Amino acid sequence: MSSIHPTAVIAFGASIHESCEIGPYAVIGPGFRLGPGNVVGPHVVIEGDTEIGAGNRFLASCSIGASPQIAGRSGDVGRLMIGDENVFREFVTVHAGGDAITVLGSRNLVMATAHVAHDCRLGDDIILANGATLGGHVEIEDLAQVSGLCALHQHVRIGSLAFVAGGSIVTQDVAPYCLVQGDRARLVSLNLVGLKRAGLSTAEVGALKRAYRALFLGQAPMAERIAAVDAGNGDERVRRLTAFLRSSARGVITAPRRSFATAA
Repeated sequence: MSSIHPTAVIAFGASIHESCEIGPYAVIGPGFRLGPGNVVGPHVVIEGDTEIGAGNRFLASCSIGASPQIAGRSGDVGRLMIGDENVFREFVTVHAGGDAITVLGSRNLVMATAHVAHDCRLGDDIILANGATLGGHVEIEDLAQVSGLCALHQHVRIGSLAFVAGGSIVTQDVAPYCLVQGDRARLVSLNLVGLKRAGLSTAEVGALKRAYRALFLGQAPMAERIAAVDAGNGDERVRRLTAFLRSSARGVITAPRRSFATAA
């Protein structure tokens, strides 16, 4: 049987794998489905139509699966899907979908007091530091990092291996492999530290450096820069970068902070 503290409140209809641990004063709603090896800490509240994979940890006072913060829809609880081996630190809030489904992948670290709003879609191996705040419909690709006290506007996309520096306010998309900073966030450089930690070779980083200079430091219209980079480059990551730029609905942060431009 699951290890469930006697003070925990488990609604009829909740599905909890026998290998899970439920801590003191946790509250779990009827639509909850919890896979194997999960640990739910004290005072955690999990509600709504929420499905959670294996090996996740929810530390004290998290709120998971609550209704979206949409005016006039406070009682309309959508779906939330969470993968495997994520860590949700103290007082994290993750809301269920409003128009679609809120989705978090696997092996993400969501630090204390961070907020993931309705209909967000997060990939794998992402870090959201303390106080990071995601508006509705935000998308974050694999291996990206959002630092402490950052605010991400609704519908913003953060590309793979991008880095959002602390305290940034992000109102447009952040291109893959890039680092942004400030209010409003501006382009600083490639995320060279992140690329190194991800194991990219010198040649792979070099290809991204050349693409960065051509895309973000050139003088031609952006569409022409993208076409030129695509025409002369077969690197998979470079093509992912140009595809991201083409597909942006909100526009990508491309204006560099000139004093930092040489860092790329």
